[in-house]
Amino acid sequence: MDSTEIVQIMLYADFFKIMGDKTRLTILALLQVQALCVRDLVEILQASQPSVSQHLAKMKSQGLVKEERRGAWVFYSLNTDSNKLIPSILEHLPDLKPLVDKQQRVSLSS
Repeated sequence: MDSTEIVQIMLYADFFKIMGDKTRLTILALLQVQALCVRDLVEILQASQPSVSQHLAKMKSQGLVKEERRGAWVFYSLNTDSNKLIPSILEHLPDLKPLVDKQQRVSLSS
């Protein structure tokens, strides 16, 4: 095996470590529906803000998500161009649109 192949294997190992977490897979499924801010993800996941932010930071470090500032809020969305495995992973994740829709209704009524 040459050094290029070893580097490629190491990159895949890091990627699969990131994807081997149920919260991060859930975040991927949620962001497949639409871009969301940390507050929305905290509510949907019923997790703490620091925990959600840590998961997003790890995903961002792997290029899986990107962020966009909208006023005071930062919205996260999928970066499907970052890794050729992302589309195939996304097609196997459940549709979480009902959860996102429910959170949007709650946010609007607050």
